[in-house]
Amino acid sequence: MTATNAIPIVEFERSRSSKKKPRFNLTNTSDLMLLEFDPVKWIVPGYVSEGFSVLAGRQKLGKTWLAIDMAIAVATGGAAMSSISCDQGDVLYIDMENGSRRIQSRISMLFPNKRTMPNLSSLDWVTDAPQLDKGFIDALEDWRSTTKNPRLVVIDVLQRIKPPAKNTGTSYEQDYSVWAPLQKWATDHGIAVIGLHHTKKGGAEDPLEALSGSNGLSACADATLVLDRTSNGITLYVRGRDVEEKEAALNFSGGFWTLQGDAATVRRTDERSIILEALRDADSLMSPTDLSDATRMSNQNIRQMLVTMQRPGK
Repeated sequence: MTATNAIPIVEFERSRSSKKKPRFNLTNTSDLMLLEFDPVKWIVPGYVSEGFSVLAGRQKLGKTWLAIDMAIAVATGGAAMSSISCDQGDVLYIDMENGSRRIQSRISMLFPNKRTMPNLSSLDWVTDAPQLDKGFIDALEDWRSTTKNPRLVVIDVLQRIKPPAKNTGTSYEQDYSVWAPLQKWATDHGIAVIGLHHTKKGGAEDPLEALSGSNGLSACADATLVLDRTSNGITLYVRGRDVEEKEAALNFSGGFWTLQGDAATVRRTDERSIILEALRDADSLMSPTDLSDATRMSNQNIRQMLVTMQRPGK
């Protein structure tokens, strides 16, 4: 081998060995504990904080009405679900399913008297948007940078901005990677993004398992809210990284959502009322089995409730 031929080989090996190796950026626990962080920014206190949240539920259950309720509460500095005070800020509602006519109809239904309509100038609407891989984040950033007090973005529905599935990776991996840029944008800028999504038919034992598609979406989201209706009424379940896990009972009437309280407490109160009404209407003494037949509640629930009702203050 000649010297001329040997030079490129030596230079190649030297340049390869000179590449900087990846290293972790370590933070010692003692230093970490000295850091000061801003408190979590709540958009709908107790339910929606800064970051990416998913609001899921069956079709025609009222997800859009609930999202509009929260959007109006933030835009006006009013109360979400008729009871949760929200700090005022600018809101962007991206509605790709209803169109301007239906949006106007819904607002008119909520506020039929134009003279008493609140100032909704901080609530903007969009009826068309690019997919996530075709400029959606850039459009969000343009809105944020040109808005005085950006606080909340609603996407109705997430499926409309989701790129087509690829042939590589599992559905979980694909979903997680698809939504990760949206979650990062929301977290980096301290803005709440609520994405509306559907649940599977038949539900699931774990509310988060009820979301349509893979678990990649709920795993990526900072919080997941699941709206559901059972024989016990309508509930809103929430679980997330910063929010305390809870299940609330809601009432929906005339386009308005009303928070009734903790679902288990409300359920016990309703069951107690049903039992007391059956006892008042009875012509004779009733056994737990008689009460079960009269109220159509399970015999076990009847017995448990009767034990609870015997306790002082119950």
